[in-house]
Amino acid sequence: MKTLYIVRHAKSSWAYSGIEDIDRPLKKRGIKDAHLMSKFLAKTIDKPDVFISSSANRALHTAVIFCENLGYPHANLQIKRQLYSFSDGYLVKTVNALDDGFNSAIIFSHDHGINTFVNEFGNTPIAHVTTCGIIGIQFKEKHWKNIRRGKTFMIEFPKNHK
Repeated sequence: MKTLYIVRHAKSSWAYSGIEDIDRPLKKRGIKDAHLMSKFLAKTIDKPDVFISSSANRALHTAVIFCENLGYPHANLQIKRQLYSFSDGYLVKTVNALDDGFNSAIIFSHDHGINTFVNEFGNTPIAHVTTCGIIGIQFKEKHWKNIRRGKTFMIEFPKNHK
């Protein structure tokens, strides 16, 4: 059995002009939500075996907060530039390439790719994964490269924890 947690980055700021999209920071609300959701997750699940983040500032900052609250070493956080893509293609490739020694993983990425992925690979339709939303899917597979449709067992959004 393989367990995957997909986290959409927390709420980012549009307040800064002249910076690239990849460099947008989190808003204060995003930082609070990342702490709220990661502390919830720390009380609810065993720490995932591997943490992987998009290289975008907002996703990476969200991942660092989750690392802190789940006790995962920052030095072990894997950063994948290809996850910055807003397509689910790189998300699927990242999951399929996971080391089979990892039975669980948490991936921090972006809106469109996440929505497509969780609806294709989970068994519960989700209209929209909100910022800092967490989706958990379990797969009855021994190898990440073989995942097909799994069971969606967690759908958590910050608004449900405030």
